[in-house]
Amino acid sequence: MSLTRRDFASRSALTGAGIALAGSVGALATAPNALASTDTESVGEDGESADRHGGVGYGSLVPDPKGLLALPAGFSYRVITYSGRTKLDSGEFTPSNHDGTSTFDGPRGATLLVNNHELKGPRASWKYPVPLTEGLVYDPAASGGCTVVEVRHDKVAEWVGVAGTSTNCAGGNTPWGTWLTCEETEDKAGQNGMTKDHGYVFEVDPLDRRRNRNPKPIKALGRYAHEAVVVDPKRDRLYLTEDASGPNGLLYRWTPPQGFEHGHGQLATLADDAGALQAFKCFDSGGRFIDDLSRATKIGTVYGVDWVDVPDRDAKTTSVRKQFTDGQVTRARKLEGMWWGDGGTYIVSSYAREESPVQHDGQVWFYDPKRRTLTLKVLIGVNPAPAVDGAFDGPDNITVSPYGGLVIAEDGEGVQHLFGATDSGRTYPIARNELNIGTEAEPAYSEFTGVTFSPDGRTLFANIQEPGIMLAITGPWKRQKRG
Repeated sequence: MSLTRRDFASRSALTGAGIALAGSVGALATAPNALASTDTESVGEDGESADRHGGVGYGSLVPDPKGLLALPAGFSYRVITYSGRTKLDSGEFTPSNHDGTSTFDGPRGATLLVNNHELKGPRASWKYPVPLTEGLVYDPAASGGCTVVEVRHDKVAEWVGVAGTSTNCAGGNTPWGTWLTCEETEDKAGQNGMTKDHGYVFEVDPLDRRRNRNPKPIKALGRYAHEAVVVDPKRDRLYLTEDASGPNGLLYRWTPPQGFEHGHGQLATLADDAGALQAFKCFDSGGRFIDDLSRATKIGTVYGVDWVDVPDRDAKTTSVRKQFTDGQVTRARKLEGMWWGDGGTYIVSSYAREESPVQHDGQVWFYDPKRRTLTLKVLIGVNPAPAVDGAFDGPDNITVSPYGGLVIAEDGEGVQHLFGATDSGRTYPIARNELNIGTEAEPAYSEFTGVTFSPDGRTLFANIQEPGIMLAITGPWKRQKRG
């Protein structure tokens, strides 16, 4: 059923009255209530932290003598896995290119993490691909997959969750305690050395290795360049992002067939065309169609959302996003991380440049499934000097913080951060990647990925994608003020 203009006007008024996040460092000048600088605490002459912004954040980042991770004073980190250095239970080295991650309660007080490895193409292209563990392989030609990491006090164990998949980028956890890993590729059998079609979602159970045997793609969720997925626990729908260009990607919604009940492994039992896969279509309060999310230049912009059926979800001849003509769906550049919270889903559009109507260096939207509205919460203007520390750009993976607001992994240009955004929109640094994988003359720093808190909220886990390092960050976490 379409959302009428009258319905949208009343719902958008309700949504706009309580904007949760309002701006970020470098926000566009046209954005109301946007901040012009990052909210940090400085260190005074007496060595004590001078709170200049009402207690927002944790202070300035202190350079790491080990050259890996700068953190605020009082915080520390621990390396959990390191590609090419740490090893799996089976003896192979930890695979490289860490990406999307989520945590789960493990046995006897342990924390379990499922970690994606974004490895595309044939296995020979990578020094440390995901090992082809017997019974856990989808396509023996593919190099990607997931590992499961068990963290217990000072001990770490790691094993393969699924192998033989490709370009495992983000994904999402489920209310029934599993991980949905997403392939960000459209390679078909015969392309890039693959022996099977790729571009699917697979389910990984961190607690029961037997349930991961004979992996099967969940074709009902479509075949495209998947990025992230969330589950609406109340309505049983799934929302999925697509990171693609030429044309820009889409936001999708999958509605299960009548009578279907979610649970361990149930998605893989569905018929390939089960349920309804739809793409979003946005319009403003005047009923005008919005062709691209980059059109929004003000924090608090609210769009109504309709959903349009996907003609061929398996993209047998034409990529899903190319099956729609202009005017049928709304597009967005680099739809990336998602996280369910506050009764809806936060959605990242990492950046938009020349390929989009209006340029920006990051948006975070919030979709309210009850009101069927999409609200712009965070907007980051184009960063004029990405090599200079201080500004943020290119948000990617995202999580809702137990201490209020969001924690965002940066995948921009130049300096890379983990940063927070409070409920009122103030932003603050949490960590800076100091591992130079370039040269002294031309330094380069890999993106952060897989940002997620432990189930008890005491530890923030995050990855440095290259070479592939999982980190556990602890310290004096505190509830963030609205500012």
